[in-house]
Amino acid sequence: MITGCGGDSSGSSSREGVAQGSPSGIFERSASLSWNAPSTRANGDGIKMGELSGYVINYGQNPERLSETVRIGDAGTMEYIFDNLDDGTWYFTIQVEDADGLMSAPSAPVSKTI
Repeated sequence: MITGCGGDSSGSSSREGVAQGSPSGIFERSASLSWNAPSTRANGDGIKMGELSGYVINYGQNPERLSETVRIGDAGTMEYIFDNLDDGTWYFTIQVEDADGLMSAPSAPVSKTI
């Protein structure tokens, strides 16, 4: 589960999601990350989908230094699949960006071992 996105001074909000691998074996070196769009900002105020501009996923094999970034510019997209990952444990966090460019704090990391 991805939880805890939010809590910074940007006023963006929190959301939840799941990171998991494909059970089919076709995507043995893949990880699927999915989440729910936030309904409230970190301060408790409501936020509508029209106020969201997208998401930023940071990932890497060192949970203290997630060196790779994926930007998703459509707030309606709530899933991303990472393909061709190298062996080892991969860590992922996600942030939401609002229409004013304010970013939430990163979520707690989730992991997938390949």
